[in-house]
Amino acid sequence: MGLSRRTLLRRSLGLGVGVAAVEGLLGMVSFVWPKTTRDSARVRVGSLADLIALNAPLPIADGFPAYIADARAFVMTIDPPKGGWLAGADPTGDGRALNVRALSQRCPHLGCRPNPCVEDFWFRCPCHQSRYDRLGTKADGVLYGPAPHGMDRFPIEVDAAGVLTIDTSRVVLGPLPIVLGQPGLIPPRVPNGCIA
Repeated sequence: MGLSRRTLLRRSLGLGVGVAAVEGLLGMVSFVWPKTTRDSARVRVGSLADLIALNAPLPIADGFPAYIADARAFVMTIDPPKGGWLAGADPTGDGRALNVRALSQRCPHLGCRPNPCVEDFWFRCPCHQSRYDRLGTKADGVLYGPAPHGMDRFPIEVDAAGVLTIDTSRVVLGPLPIVLGQPGLIPPRVPNGCIA
C-alpha cells in the first residue's frame, strides 16, 4: 500500500520545515562561535625581501602598500630609506618603532576595500571616494570622502630574522582625519593620481 497524496505532502512539508530549522540553528551557532583561534588569527607574512619579490612590478621598497590576502590587510614600510623592518612587537598597530604597519582592508565608512594608487601612493575607496595617505591616515575635508577616521590597524610582530606576523584577532581604530598640509599626513606624490 502506497502513500496518499495528502500524507506525502504533509511529510514533505514537515521535512522542509525541519531542514529550515536546522539551517537556522546552525547559522546562529556559527555566528556566535568564535571564527578563529588565537593561533589561526596570526598570519605570517614573511620578510620585506619576500614582499618585494612577490610584488615585483610594484614599488614595495619605496613604501607602496602590499596586499596580504590571508590577513585581509595591507602592509607597508613606514620609512623606506631606513631599509628593513626592526625586530619587536607593536600591540598598538602604529608600527613606527618597527618601521612597518599593517592596515585592515576595510574602509571605516562602510567596509569596502580601498585600493592603493601607484601614481600617488594614496588609498581610494571605490564606494564613496574616501581617501587615505599610504599609511592609512584619512585626509580631512569634503573632497576626501565620508570616512570618520583613518584605516584600522592590526597589532604586529617582527622576529629577529625580520619576519612579520600580523595578529588579525584584534583591530586598532585608525587615527582621526588630518588636514592636508599638516604634520601626520603624507601628501600625495602627484595631484589627482588615479582619478578617472
